[in-house]
Amino acid sequence: MIVVHDFDRLRGTELVATIGFFDGVHVGHRFLIGEMRAIARARNLPSAVITFPEHPRAVLHADYRPRLLNSFEEKLQRLEATGVDYCVALDFTLALSRLSAEEFIASVLAKELHVKSLLIGYDHRFGHDRTESFERYLLYGAAHGIEVLKAPPYDGGNTPVSSSGIRKLLQAGEVAEAARWLTAPYQLSGHVVGGHKVGRTLGFPTANIRADEPLKVIPGNGVYAVWVETRGKRYKGMLYIGDRPTLRNGKEISMEVNILDFSGDLYNDRVRVSFVRHLRGDIRFDSVEALKAQLERDRRTVTDLL
Repeated sequence: MIVVHDFDRLRGTELVATIGFFDGVHVGHRFLIGEMRAIARARNLPSAVITFPEHPRAVLHADYRPRLLNSFEEKLQRLEATGVDYCVALDFTLALSRLSAEEFIASVLAKELHVKSLLIGYDHRFGHDRTESFERYLLYGAAHGIEVLKAPPYDGGNTPVSSSGIRKLLQAGEVAEAARWLTAPYQLSGHVVGGHKVGRTLGFPTANIRADEPLKVIPGNGVYAVWVETRGKRYKGMLYIGDRPTLRNGKEISMEVNILDFSGDLYNDRVRVSFVRHLRGDIRFDSVEALKAQLERDRRTVTDLL
């Protein structure tokens, strides 16, 4: 997949394209992209996904903090796995937001990106007021040499899937269900930072993780079975998200992982965790000994599960 930031790179290249933010690149997105690629093959033209490095609402509203399923770099990796030929990174600006649907089709899709066929999601709307009908898009496209097509809904509309729905699953700790819609385990990447250093006194040393993308969704509080990738290797791990109610370390939420069969100092190292299963909620235990006993059970569960 070729990532395009400079539109001059596309000069002389006609495209079949689809457009959207594609947060998570979930099964519904993959269905749409698959339909678009089939059209591109039938037209004997390269396929392209047009997407935005930043969430459009974050550009329009400075105080808006989107909860993302992937960073832009992660989105590019997931888009590449779909087999699409090009990913066009379109900067969403205030000027772009003010374009009507017809102006967007004429000045951006036709003139700058040379789109010949545009496949849009069955419920997708664009243009500054997002109110015009698909029939209007057909007319605007025809006026500027673009065939506009509407994709059917994923699974005939029988299976509702959306980025917002996946966010809700993650926030509820339902990472295994979220993975079904994402087609892969949900991942968080970050660097190991200093922590309270309490885990080692319990016999469960942990690496405290600060996510590289601060806007990414953090799954709900509790203990998870995860895979941990660091220093070119993969390890089993049990990851905790919460405020340590038994140890009474305050209300700050931390994310820390005990990496099984690993010893060493990971401070400042980069790690990536893949969430496999939610084991239990964030429980306050009557004593530190009760907490240690539960951690032993958690470790055995993770070892067997993974």
